[in-house]
Amino acid sequence: MAKLRSADRTGAGMYAVNDDWLLQHDEPVLDPDLPIVDPHHHLWDRDSRYLLDELLDDVNTGHNVRATVFIQCRSMYRADGPSEFHPVGETEFVNGVAAMSASGHYGPARLCAGIVSHADFRLGARVREVLEAHIAASSRFRGIRFSTPWDENVQLTPQRPPQGIMADATWREGFAQLQPLGLTFDALLFHTQIGELIDLARAFPQTLIILNHVGCPIGVGPYAGKRDQVFADWSKSIAALSRCDNVTIKLGGLGMHVFGFDFDKRKVPPSSQELADAWRPYVETCIAAFGPDRAMFESNFPVDKISGTYKTMWNAFKRLTAGASGDEKRALFHDTAAGVYGIASL
Repeated sequence: MAKLRSADRTGAGMYAVNDDWLLQHDEPVLDPDLPIVDPHHHLWDRDSRYLLDELLDDVNTGHNVRATVFIQCRSMYRADGPSEFHPVGETEFVNGVAAMSASGHYGPARLCAGIVSHADFRLGARVREVLEAHIAASSRFRGIRFSTPWDENVQLTPQRPPQGIMADATWREGFAQLQPLGLTFDALLFHTQIGELIDLARAFPQTLIILNHVGCPIGVGPYAGKRDQVFADWSKSIAALSRCDNVTIKLGGLGMHVFGFDFDKRKVPPSSQELADAWRPYVETCIAAFGPDRAMFESNFPVDKISGTYKTMWNAFKRLTAGASGDEKRALFHDTAAGVYGIASL
């Protein structure tokens, strides 16, 4: 077996944002009035710090961010009590940040207006008690992300999931508890696993599934130098997945190491035009397959911050939609995310 390659340099390297490097590039905000719901960011205090102050520093750089959605990242779990309830601590923590933002004291944006946390579906039907605890912890709780990226040679998350976990009968018994409670599922996986997600989506057609980071077409390890073949395989899978009406897709995450663009290795940060040029085939393929009403741009901050600033990244997304209609832009930047995560119009 080949040596396992950590696609995101799991640990300190993954979160090592070079602020001095980022300061070498700046550009004016494009279309500053376009309303945005950022449906994917994290908060943590571990190898690096990204909490309310840091999020505000990024959000308040000129784009019209109306609201955001927090996505699980194993942050501030409970230290006490039954282990299966430890992830509820993440919802409790983020709800406090959301309450601070909702006061209006920090500006008009409603940060963490939606919260997606974790629960272990391997508990089977017993996971319902954990889901109910999340719901009790915050009216902002919207769903679960159970990360499943598995590859023999590439690792994306600190904890490597079991191969084929989405087909496990007990795991699916736990997954089945989402829809009756009106909860969503955020899917994080590699492009080689999209077929597994299609099978899951067909088995649970009433459960709303959100594919993260355009399905993570791998560009590192044994996939490095094979971008054309990976793109061909990935695009076929995306087209097949789009035929599942209960699936939506997030357009972002392309700044992560796993994509293999290596923007962070450049002498100076890329411009929004350079990011848009590199990401265009992926974004346009997803929008063509899913349509604006089932696709949403995401920041994936602070992970994607290794490749550029918040301002530059949203400028890149706006460049990618320069030819879209006003209604299409409204859906891609605001309405789809607001609808999926139940965020009131702001």
